[in-house]
Amino acid sequence: MQLRHLKAALPPVEGVQQVTAIAWSPNNQKLAAVTTDRVVYLFDENGDKKDKFKTKAGDSNGAQNYVVRGMAFSPDSTKLAIAQSDNIVFVYRLGLDWVEKKSICNKFLHSAPVTCLTWPLERPQEVVFAGADGKVRVGVLKSNKAFTLYEHPDASYTVSLAASKDGQAVVSGHLDGSIYRFQFDDSGASAGHGKLAHHPCPPYGLAWAGHVVAAGNDCKVVFYGQDGQVQQQFDYSSDPASREFTTACFNPSGDACVVGSFNRLTVFSYNARRGAWEEIGVKQVANLYSVTALDWKPDGSKLAVGNLTGCVDLYDACTRRHRYKGMFEFTYVSRSQAIVKRLSNGMRIVLKSAYGSEIDKINVYQDRFLVAHTPETLLLGDLETCKLSEVPWNGSGQEKFVFDNPQVCMVYNAGELTLIEYGHNDVLGACRTEHMSSFLISVQLTPARGNVAESKRIAFLIDLQTVRIMDLVTGAALATVGHDVKLDWLELNSRGTHLLFRDRKHQLHLYSLAKQERTTLLSYCTYVQWVPSSDVVVAQNRSNLCVWYNIDHPDRQTVVAIKGEVETIERSKGRTEVLVDEGVGQVSYALDETLIDFGAALEERDYERAVDTLEPLELTPETEAQWQQLAEQALEDQQLAVAQRCYAALGNLGKARYLQQVSQLAATSATGVDDYMVRAKLAVLSKQWGVAESLMLAQGKVDEAIRMYTEAHKWDEAIKVAEKSNHPEAESLKRTHYAWLLETGQEEAAGAVREKQGDLLGAISLYLKGGMPAKAAQVALSNRGIHLDQALLDSICNALVQGGQDERAGDLYDLQRRFAEAKAAYQRGNAYRKAVDLARREFPGEVVALEEAWGDWLMSQRQVDAAINHFIEAGQTLKAIEAALAAKQWAKAATLIESQDRRTAIPYYKRIAAEFEAGRNLEEAERYHVKAGTPQEAVEMYMRAGKWEAAHKVAMGFLTDDEVHVLYTRRARELEAQGNLREAERMYVTVKEHDLAINMYKQHRLYDQMVRLVGLYRRDLLGETHLHLAQQLESEGNLKDAEGHYIDAKEWKAAVQMYRSSELWSDAMRVAKTCGGVNASKQVAYAWAVALGGEEGAQLLSKFGLVEQAIDYALESGAFGHAFELAQASARGKLPEVHLKYAMYLEDEGRFGEAEVEFLKADKPQEAIDMYVHCQEWAGALRVAQQHAPSSLPDIIAAQGHLAAEHKEWGDAEALFLKARQPELALRMYRLAQRWPDALRIAQDYLPARVQEIHQEMQSASDPAAPKGPDALLAKAKTLERNREWSRAIDAYLAVTEADTQDMDFLEEVWENAVKLAMNNKRERITAVVDTVSQRLIAIGRHEAAAELLQGIDDLQGAARVYIMGGLTSKAQALAAADPSLRQYVEEASARQSRQSSHSAGGRPASGASAGGQPIEAFAQQGDWDRVYELAEQAGPDTVARYAVRHAKMKAQQGDFGEAAGVLARKGAPPDPANFDLYRHIARGVLALPLDRESGPAEASCAEYLHRLVEAPAIAADARALKDFTNLWEACHYSALRRKSQAAGWHEMAAKQATAVLRHVGDVPADKAFYEAGLAWKAAGRFSMAFVFLNRYLDLTEAMDEDDEGVIENADFAETDIPFDFHLPERHYASEERREEVRDWVLAISMDQSVEQELSKRPCGQCGKATYEAAVTCHACHAKSEACAVTGYPVPPAERVVVKGAKGAVASRQDWNQYVARFKVCPVTGTPQAPIH
Repeated sequence: MQLRHLKAALPPVEGVQQVTAIAWSPNNQKLAAVTTDRVVYLFDENGDKKDKFKTKAGDSNGAQNYVVRGMAFSPDSTKLAIAQSDNIVFVYRLGLDWVEKKSICNKFLHSAPVTCLTWPLERPQEVVFAGADGKVRVGVLKSNKAFTLYEHPDASYTVSLAASKDGQAVVSGHLDGSIYRFQFDDSGASAGHGKLAHHPCPPYGLAWAGHVVAAGNDCKVVFYGQDGQVQQQFDYSSDPASREFTTACFNPSGDACVVGSFNRLTVFSYNARRGAWEEIGVKQVANLYSVTALDWKPDGSKLAVGNLTGCVDLYDACTRRHRYKGMFEFTYVSRSQAIVKRLSNGMRIVLKSAYGSEIDKINVYQDRFLVAHTPETLLLGDLETCKLSEVPWNGSGQEKFVFDNPQVCMVYNAGELTLIEYGHNDVLGACRTEHMSSFLISVQLTPARGNVAESKRIAFLIDLQTVRIMDLVTGAALATVGHDVKLDWLELNSRGTHLLFRDRKHQLHLYSLAKQERTTLLSYCTYVQWVPSSDVVVAQNRSNLCVWYNIDHPDRQTVVAIKGEVETIERSKGRTEVLVDEGVGQVSYALDETLIDFGAALEERDYERAVDTLEPLELTPETEAQWQQLAEQALEDQQLAVAQRCYAALGNLGKARYLQQVSQLAATSATGVDDYMVRAKLAVLSKQWGVAESLMLAQGKVDEAIRMYTEAHKWDEAIKVAEKSNHPEAESLKRTHYAWLLETGQEEAAGAVREKQGDLLGAISLYLKGGMPAKAAQVALSNRGIHLDQALLDSICNALVQGGQDERAGDLYDLQRRFAEAKAAYQRGNAYRKAVDLARREFPGEVVALEEAWGDWLMSQRQVDAAINHFIEAGQTLKAIEAALAAKQWAKAATLIESQDRRTAIPYYKRIAAEFEAGRNLEEAERYHVKAGTPQEAVEMYMRAGKWEAAHKVAMGFLTDDEVHVLYTRRARELEAQGNLREAERMYVTVKEHDLAINMYKQHRLYDQMVRLVGLYRRDLLGETHLHLAQQLESEGNLKDAEGHYIDAKEWKAAVQMYRSSELWSDAMRVAKTCGGVNASKQVAYAWAVALGGEEGAQLLSKFGLVEQAIDYALESGAFGHAFELAQASARGKLPEVHLKYAMYLEDEGRFGEAEVEFLKADKPQEAIDMYVHCQEWAGALRVAQQHAPSSLPDIIAAQGHLAAEHKEWGDAEALFLKARQPELALRMYRLAQRWPDALRIAQDYLPARVQEIHQEMQSASDPAAPKGPDALLAKAKTLERNREWSRAIDAYLAVTEADTQDMDFLEEVWENAVKLAMNNKRERITAVVDTVSQRLIAIGRHEAAAELLQGIDDLQGAARVYIMGGLTSKAQALAAADPSLRQYVEEASARQSRQSSHSAGGRPASGASAGGQPIEAFAQQGDWDRVYELAEQAGPDTVARYAVRHAKMKAQQGDFGEAAGVLARKGAPPDPANFDLYRHIARGVLALPLDRESGPAEASCAEYLHRLVEAPAIAADARALKDFTNLWEACHYSALRRKSQAAGWHEMAAKQATAVLRHVGDVPADKAFYEAGLAWKAAGRFSMAFVFLNRYLDLTEAMDEDDEGVIENADFAETDIPFDFHLPERHYASEERREEVRDWVLAISMDQSVEQELSKRPCGQCGKATYEAAVTCHACHAKSEACAVTGYPVPPAERVVVKGAKGAVASRQDWNQYVARFKVCPVTGTPQAPIH
């Protein structure tokens, strides 16, 4: 807590004017302060001065030299007590308002000056004060007298006085340091005082709250416990700045204390955890001087401080403050106390924990209800009623608070509902329920009123069909109401005596707790409510408004026709109205307020008001019911006159007269209504015969009791009383009773008397006479031992049959063994059980028929459950099935149906399915639909219910693909027609009709949804879709949406063009800048300027801050003047450029002089020189060069020389070249002109180093027969090529022939150089050069190369001819496939070639002869490679290797990389650098094979030849090649091993090997590498790794589709050694279907919280940090590990083993042993190996 100064309520004065007392009113509204001037100043809660008054002296005639020593407000804040030094205490009445008049209401005299005063909080009539004589007294306001509580033994001066926090005790401090305590006792005894402690100095500062704090002039602060022991002491005597302490006070919660001294306020806080006080701060205030008075505002928010100079300061004392939702302000003034203030009106409430617990959090619900938590308690409050509650609480933190009832807060937690009444600090009650809707819980709290006791009740649901009503006071269950339909609303009336509830069938019911009975009020109810504060019910039944004014008579209701729906009930100002919304407006229907008031009067037992209310009213069913209710209630309370009046009003004169007699009896009796006879008669009136009898017999009034019964014709009760009392007239009474029965025709009762007396025949006769044959039969049947006349029995039977009592007749027939008649009688009486039992005994053959008849009868009686088994017994299975279906016993019906044939069973299965569907038990309905063979019905059922997953499951399980497709498509169209597009989409997508879903959204113009589906299912068309939509929207004028689609289609330029064409240039610039950057926006600005034209366009560019662009535009548009102006004003750096452009313009115009000036201004003299040279004005060029660019003079002179040479003016040209000091130009001129003597002269004179070269050229030119080696010819050709003499270079290359060398490769290379030169530099010669070279290549057997050259110049037929000539028929056919026009030519030429080959085959020499007589080249040209290798092996291994390379190259060119790799693996790959590119090309080609063409043997072959290359000594010197081939070998090696492990079902090993391949992404296409690795880990069951790799794969495929590498996110691989600086593959590795499968799996896994979705890691062996598990280089410390030759994973040093026979290869021991144990061979060399242990 920190003290923050707010304001000075009373400013200081010059000099000393001590504030002697300060007091806050308990209601926080007033602050009183008094100084030595004896004037009391009154301030409001904010410290604003509102009033003041001068105190009075005790003796008005005495000197005015007294001082006010103390001051305190009364607990109700209306009075102010003032202690004065002139031996008196005055009590002033101030009132609560500022306008009330002040007056003295009490005064208490004392024998000595009063020194201090306090007013205990809980003693409003007692003020305590003390004086200089050491006495502590109490002034009693009622008696205006003072009494001494105690006095100091030595009469020591009282320096301080303080009351306890609870106001039940006071402590006083005395001058001798003693501290006394007085405990108030209601008996008035004074034995409660004693010495508490002895302080070392006078305790001027004394306060009490939990602990007693005392401080004085010894600079020590001491806290004393309740026992007077020192709890803590703070010693400031060693602090030179500390002075004596003068006053002290606690905050209202007692956990903070402030002690005042000179210029200082010392603050202490109580640490509840440590149980100790702590100093938390010292507030040092300059010029505060001595603190003379302190008081803390009761809400704890402010501290008032008075000092020696008369100043009163207010300090903010809160610990923290914050605002809540901008509506409330929470001010925490201590750990356990906070002030909640409503900002709108300033209303405040103090929230305080009575337990001293720390308030953690405060919430406000519905802007009214407070909820605050402490560690041990829960605080609740109502801001409107200012009622607070605090209850012990140990909640879970998941409580739900419900504030529907303004009287109680309902707290719901874990199925338990706790009720807390506002203003009470105990839990009202608790119950368990799962239904917390405000419509399903009703709480009514009724305070005691009149004769009505307090009532607190709750109604809640145990389950949806059972209501429990509980008394919250006793905790007892008052009623449990069960119902057969789920409930949706319930409410108790205001007294809690009746419960209204409504079920989901809209039936309205009433339950009376007093009668414990339920009544149905309405069969259909849409609105129901109790009228507030009454027992009147208002409900709506369709178009009727029903009102029950007397709920105890539910059959009497008032019905009013209405035309709308009831909205609410309003009751105010003596009027109650029902508001009905009738469509066009709201109509009110007034209720009878008189009848409503009657209920209130009755509830309060105000009988006179109730009678007065009813008397003016006409007798209607409603008032009749209320008179009846009032009568019953009056009788219950023994209000006989009121009851008599009620019955008279009801017209029940008998009861009225009877009550009059009872009233008269009561009036004459000494005990009044308590007289036994009065009570007995009242009991008779209420038909409580037993009570009346007991009252009379207790008084010995037997005759009166007998008379009471006989008058009521209760003869049996009268006889019982007589017999019980041994009355002498008992027998006479019986005879009289029997005679009376006969006289009154009560033969049945007379027969019962005879039967009781044992006269059975007489009883039977009387029963028969009275038409009671059943009773007669019962007598006969019950007394089988007596013999009855057969005629009598026949008469009984006939009477029974005539009376329709066949079952009883059957019993009598059975008694007489007349079984056939008994059976018939039983059947007539439907007593089938007895009939069957009889048939089993006497007629076994009729049992089956009887069982069937029994079942039929039960069905007719709707006892279908019971009929099932009888039909089964009768063997009537179909009837049993019908009964089971009618009884909804589906399981039994299904069991019976299973015994029937399928044709019979199907209709029943359908019926059961329909019943289950109607009952929403869809799973069971599905089962029976399937049994009925109609799974499509189950699918449609699920669709109607919106359960798509279940529908899909059934469809996939039981329907064909076509049926599913038709069903889903049809349903989708229905949903689409209904407007339910989202569900229609699901239908379409389920059957993969993505295009229909897309088209649906397109037709409904829901383009966003359309684009979403295209992005999901037609990604290749996404851009095209966006573009199409953009164009459509543009045509419709919806440019803004069109823009978005253009941008999504990556066609932002089209959006710009759209805006440009619409002349919306601002939008065009915005799009260009956003999507294309600054340059694009400049282009648009330029185009805009062009559209405007001229000066306006340039100004536009300037407006956009594009000055340079404006200048450029001005230059391009020829506005040079404006360009100069812009450059001069805003871009002087552009002036040279403007001058330059202007100069070039002038040059083009032929204004060379002006152009020269501008060139020079642009600092471009060379441009001026070039201008003059170009137009051959040498004088101008020389002049400019001499003046501005002397270094250009040689170039000008040389240019003159070139011109002379072109005119063959050799001498002038030579002179100019030499003048320009460029003799090499003269030499070149003479060489080209073949003027060898002049050339030799120039070389000898100026270029002696070139003399030898000139001699050689002269000799070559003069002697054609001179020897010309291939190297010399090649050198000559290259020289000519360097000199850019293209035609001569071509001729030089073509001059090399077979006569010069037998190296065919050399010849092919030289001739191809000639072709390249012709193609690049002499296009006019290309056809002739290619024809020449192709003929030469054919002559040396290089048919393929010749054909490729012809193909390069589009001579496809010539190329095909050469292919066929060379035996490369497949190549020719491939060419024909690309160009159908060649197909016939190739077929005919191939046929001719075949015939020629067959003719020559017969004369083919043997192999041995071929070696000597036919060159290998011929077989190579024909593609007969077996023959080539056969002959090459005879020539030597070098020849084999050379032809293997050629063979592999050919296969690679044909795209057969697998075969190419196989050739190199089988025949060898010589480590010749000339072949390295081929080896790389083949390896990468194998690694890049698509999924449908990849081959495990090809990868193994690559690994084999690459491993031989890596180990070859010749390659070790070429570091680059070694690195490339090592990487390629590892990629092929692990790929081949992965395929091998995968084939063996070793998924974990295959996954590791696939992961190792990822280090070589780039050599291996990235999408292939991640696809294979992801699927491998998926197969291995490690979904985290699989997810990361397959997710990366999807990112790559999307980037490939969009051709944008920038969309790939590399964060997941930043700390791995997997490269991500690779180029995207050009084509996909896997098909779209495979990619879709991966996409679905990744989506499913992304929703699985159990998958971590990150790469697995391992601890680094060097630094210990976690790094990617497959990384051979740690990302943290960069420590490198060796890669395992088996898995590619890092090898732990302790597990390292060396692979024998493979240079530098190592493996992890465990992986090596597992691999070798499984495959028996080395993974590198393929040789047999054994495990290493």
